[in-house]
Amino acid sequence: MAWKDVFSYVRAVAANKGVTKGEARADDDVPLGARIGSVVQIQMSPIIRAQTNGSLIAMPAAGDTRILAVSQIRLQPDTELYRLYLDKGDDAADEKFLQVFCGDDGKVAEVLYCTQLARIIPETADDQDAYTGMAGYGLGDAGYTLWREQLADMLGAAELATVFGESDRVDYTRDAGSPGAQFVSPFKGRETRIDDAEGQRGLRQEMYFMPYVRQLADGSREYLLITTEIVESVDGDANKRGIHVDFVIGIPMEQERIVIQ
Repeated sequence: MAWKDVFSYVRAVAANKGVTKGEARADDDVPLGARIGSVVQIQMSPIIRAQTNGSLIAMPAAGDTRILAVSQIRLQPDTELYRLYLDKGDDAADEKFLQVFCGDDGKVAEVLYCTQLARIIPETADDQDAYTGMAGYGLGDAGYTLWREQLADMLGAAELATVFGESDRVDYTRDAGSPGAQFVSPFKGRETRIDDAEGQRGLRQEMYFMPYVRQLADGSREYLLITTEIVESVDGDANKRGIHVDFVIGIPMEQERIVIQ
């Protein structure tokens, strides 16, 4: 069974055709051979090296060894991403996931190891318009800056020194559209996340997405992925709605440094 649209598909099959647990998996055909419950081993050396060179990426926790959920993100006009969640960010925890991009040939073209830096709630209409790009500025601007003061409560003195050095800011450049454009509309799409193999639990949310990038001290790349997420349903319940903006740090990972069993 193809993985696309599995969340709604499997629920419909279960309800209308009597499919029971075990007769169909909603997580078939996920890249890297991943499935919910798969054991993940990630070599730590690229993460340690990134941190040493000033990255804001976080190390996996001791319990981040299994895939707890998988999702597919469809972005207009024609881009698909997959996320393999090591931590879903429930119960006030921070998300951790592998983000996988496949080329037109279906082969894995890029893997990012990603950790959530912060989540904010855009409370005013002006804030929401800025973080969806509806205002013509904000998410989609040519650059984005993180300030030392913003992160002072999140990082220790040594980490702040490694990330910022003597500066009070780190600057990222938009990784989409013409470099000369002052504003590019964010990618718009939808994420469907499934939390169990039968597709009975999970969420659907509308997304406004823009990647930013900067060069670390050793010349490697660090991404700042900013995503405005409008939750449409949780476990099929459309009454569970909300909006938030996630700031996620990602670093490229060579595929051979990741083992999924």
